Amino acid sequence: MSARIYFLLIALLSYACSPRSTLVKELKLSEQELQEHTGFALYDLSSGKFLIDYQSDKYFTPASNTKIFTFYTSLRLLGDSATAFKYLKRGDSLILWGMGDPSFLYPNTFNNDRVYSFLSNSESDLYFSSSNFKTEVLGAGWAWDDYPYSYSAERTGFPMYGNLISIEKKATQFAISPRNFTQHFTEAPEQHVYEEIIRELDNNHLTYFPGKSSGSKWKVPFHFSSDLVIELLSDTLKRQVLEVSIPLPPEALSFKSIPLDSLYRVMMQDSDNFIAEQLLLQCAGVLSDTLKPEIAIRYAQQNFLSDLPDEPAWVDGSGLSRYNLFTPRSIVKLWEKIYQQVPQDRLFSLLATGGRNGTIRNWYKKEPPFIYGKTGTLSNNHSLSGYLITQKGKIFIFSIMNNNYLASTNEVRRRMEKILFTIHEKY
Repeated sequence: MSARIYFLLIALLSYACSPRSTLVKELKLSEQELQEHTGFALYDLSSGKFLIDYQSDKYFTPASNTKIFTFYTSLRLLGDSATAFKYLKRGDSLILWGMGDPSFLYPNTFNNDRVYSFLSNSESDLYFSSSNFKTEVLGAGWAWDDYPYSYSAERTGFPMYGNLISIEKKATQFAISPRNFTQHFTEAPEQHVYEEIIRELDNNHLTYFPGKSSGSKWKVPFHFSSDLVIELLSDTLKRQVLEVSIPLPPEALSFKSIPLDSLYRVMMQDSDNFIAEQLLLQCAGVLSDTLKPEIAIRYAQQNFLSDLPDEPAWVDGSGLSRYNLFTPRSIVKLWEKIYQQVPQDRLFSLLATGGRNGTIRNWYKKEPPFIYGKTGTLSNNHSLSGYLITQKGKIFIFSIMNNNYLASTNEVRRRMEKILFTIHEKY
């Protein structure tokens, strides 16, 4: 055998065993064995080139990877602090219009005393108008029967308490917060398999059903109405608030609440759907006098996202909708845009971190961490995208999307973990 042929064979064998070919083989195997639809893109930030592209031009249901789009749009539009409300003084009256800020009285999470103090200490008579909130409380493509679960809280113009009712069972007694909902609470005589509390679809009537399994705490979304906002505001502020129907005027002033990074952190690490939806309403409020997510989505697609490889089908802020469709390579390019706008230290502190916090605290464990990103999970769908740091210190952007599998999500995660650890060690 000539030396030339020998070295050619060695080169071919090396290529066949390269990390790229091994990973593509692993992706194909996973797709076949789990009978799923898989897409993967790996991008080198320093060279600006895709290292691996496996079906990255195909569209997938992103689930909570949708929040990356909400995150970027908020970064571009909202500034440093959330807008609690807009207000206007007319004589002895102070008129409020909610701007979708999710932080007000959010349970055990945000310190929003500034808003409470301003409203409770105001010497003016308080009036509230919901004229600028013009969207459905539940999004298009959301599963309608998810309405009583905490991850599907309704969208509103002036949210309070995370738009959730907190219920705790202590012996035979129930503690309900806000206390206004106590009047809507009843106990059923019949027993269910599981101990549960169910809210009726179009009102706030709550029914407790005893069961064989024991529960102690529940969070149930409440059903929005302007009357309910007035009732909760009046009770919380311990003063009268009256409702008016006045359009939001252009001269209304903005009242700021908390730093947006505190909202971004909960949205991106814990995948909080409610915060994501409300932030998209905040974005719409910057662009118009109307809180409607479609306004923000349309503007972002035309002005911020037109250069993505594939046009996103984007319909809500959180990813609860099955109508959202993105490609892995577009998600990668969006992460690149974010990286160019936000300093790395700040950015990584806002994201879920492998082995440390958020939705991947029990996965991708290594010290120091090597995965910073965002998960997305719906029934039969799981995705992860973000930044991967290799042992050599290189920073890659990746997106791996899995749709339509019947295996357990943990099995999908294990295979993803194997792929990402291989990249971390081999590149």
